[in-house]
Amino acid sequence: MTRELARTAPTGGLGQLPERLAPQATTDLICGFCATGCSLRVHLRDGHAVNLSPTPDYPVNLGMACPKGWEALTPLAAPDRAVTPLLRDATGTQRPVSWDVAIDTFVHRFRDTLERHGPESIAFLGTGQICTEEMALLGALFKFGMGGLHGDSNTRQCMATSHVAYKESFGFDAPPYTYADFEASDVLVFLGSNLAIAHPILWQRVQRNPHRPALLVIDPRRTETASAATQHLALRPKSDLVLLYGLAHLIIASGWHQPAFIEAHTTGFAGFREFVREFTPDRVAAETGLTVGTLFRAAETIGRGRAVSFWWTMGVNQGHEAVRTAQAVINLALITGNIGRPGTGPNSITGQCNAMGSRLFSNTTSLLGGRRFDQPAHRADVARLLGFPESSIPSQPSLAYDQILDRVAAGQIRALWIIATNGAHSWIDRAAFRRALERLDFLAVQDLYPSTDTAQLAHLVLPAAGWGEKDGTFINSERRLGIVRKVARAPGQALSDFAIFRLVADRWGCGPQFAEWTSPAAVFRILQRLSAGQPCDFTGIRDYDHLADSGGIQWPFPQPEGAPPPDPSQPASPSSERRLFANGRFFTPDGRARLLFEAPRPAPESPDRNYPLILLTGRGTSAQWHTQTRTGKSAILRQLHPRRCYLEIHPDDAAQLGVTPNAEVTVSSRRGSLTATAFIVATVQPGQVFLPMHYPEVNRLTLPAYDPHSRQPAYKHCAVTVTPLPPSSGSHL
Repeated sequence: MTRELARTAPTGGLGQLPERLAPQATTDLICGFCATGCSLRVHLRDGHAVNLSPTPDYPVNLGMACPKGWEALTPLAAPDRAVTPLLRDATGTQRPVSWDVAIDTFVHRFRDTLERHGPESIAFLGTGQICTEEMALLGALFKFGMGGLHGDSNTRQCMATSHVAYKESFGFDAPPYTYADFEASDVLVFLGSNLAIAHPILWQRVQRNPHRPALLVIDPRRTETASAATQHLALRPKSDLVLLYGLAHLIIASGWHQPAFIEAHTTGFAGFREFVREFTPDRVAAETGLTVGTLFRAAETIGRGRAVSFWWTMGVNQGHEAVRTAQAVINLALITGNIGRPGTGPNSITGQCNAMGSRLFSNTTSLLGGRRFDQPAHRADVARLLGFPESSIPSQPSLAYDQILDRVAAGQIRALWIIATNGAHSWIDRAAFRRALERLDFLAVQDLYPSTDTAQLAHLVLPAAGWGEKDGTFINSERRLGIVRKVARAPGQALSDFAIFRLVADRWGCGPQFAEWTSPAAVFRILQRLSAGQPCDFTGIRDYDHLADSGGIQWPFPQPEGAPPPDPSQPASPSSERRLFANGRFFTPDGRARLLFEAPRPAPESPDRNYPLILLTGRGTSAQWHTQTRTGKSAILRQLHPRRCYLEIHPDDAAQLGVTPNAEVTVSSRRGSLTATAFIVATVQPGQVFLPMHYPEVNRLTLPAYDPHSRQPAYKHCAVTVTPLPPSSGSHL
């Protein structure tokens, strides 16, 4: 039935599928929320998608789904879906127009800007939430067809750190693990990861571990994950790097490292060993707020572990020295030999559903397939594989997201195309983001909803199809390619992002250049060519049905050397777990992993008399997702968290400030302020407060600081003050 649906799903009207489908049918597709990559089984009645359930035997979620997954169809039926293009008129009102007018306007405004101000005057901001094939078409169209230079993705907000850390340490952006490692470790270390809330299905995989593992959680807050830890290292915010160097010092000094592995498979150990000598237990205890005994216990647990896995998410990635922190985790895995074996690895858990697809194929700061724009051989390779003139491939990488916005604010970038992301809510220091966008001559926003903060600012809104309304692939955190199927028509005149990009290409005049890029399935074949010989090679995948029948396939999955092309008439081979670096060889020129390190730097903003508290941000509940653009459409999910923004504050701070339970407070930073309901809890430490990132007002406060290597924003730390408001009647929860 999956194959039948893929062949016959039409293009228009919400929920209705062809009459000739069986009265009751199902099809499986990968969830469009986080990068866990769960498979959901959509149930159809008389051609309508009416319900869903978790796919019972999919190797990722094993028949489980989180609250967001159960409600994945609901956002498609939201009453505020974008159903026609909208163009802002002379009065400032967005009014419906035809697709012909919309695409003509888009092309005219971008081409005029390009001709007047040059290739660096236009840019796009993409996403980790559309299909890999769509990302690739967008990046290739903009840079190879339209002649633009600068484009980035909102994966800069979540995964740029891990991308850079892996690339520098291993020679390629290569998360080494498979989810089976959650169940094979005897020690699991979570850093800046509230897995139980952010990735609840993966937390269930941890609970299935039969080895009674030690769980070490490194986090300033006593999160839901930390509450289940055997050791919770409640360190001071942004002292992670000092802690990790201190643990390395103790492991080496105690002889718990693996000299044979280090000698055979790494470079830089002598310098690293000398460097971490400075991070004595006394120094680390003083800087992290942990006791010396806590440090020794954690180091011994890691050092004596049989199979130790290290897992991190945004608490590491979103920091002012995030790349070196991620590499300090990688270093711990390398010096203890915890890589390439079951239950091991320095393992970054991705944020968005297709952030890994974006990292490999969005053609932003990396050239297609993990190549480099500044390498002539790489440019020539891509040009040959695509049949494009080599002169059409830019020789410089794109500016990063924050640098694009700086150019917008300076009036140098004058036309901007934003696709499937709501930066006016989610970007750090949102007031500065909005001020920058107001300087644009032309802003086009392509999204499911014209009601988002960002779409409301647009000169042109292009209505896009969402998850479940189109075909393609996602790549999850463990490098598993999975299928997205069309189970509903997009409403009104909304089109898939792929179709919109094709319209732009044809109207721009570069359609013939993309003659081979006719469908997502055709582009998947192109991406396979681009992957050939790369660490992410997946040329052995036969087609979409092969992926579906195999339960997804992790890269690398190359076609065996000398083997004939895959035979579509033959049954698919079963999928297996694929763990990287089992042979101790890495993707660097000499095959060795790099031990990289750098002296820690103080946080860019410290508490003072006027702003005495440290603000932490993060995920609030498993029912919320990013800016709530989609989860906010579900009445069920809205009931699973407070309606209004809330602040977690320690009882000691609350007493000192005169804050009572559920009181309204003002939270202010040097950039802005908001009103929140105070939750007085002991899960945050004195001197710290916590706000969930999902509420639109939170990024009025955050500090625009960036890791210098990844350009990822440091959302997790800034200085604030809290002031109680006079009591008001009624509950705001």
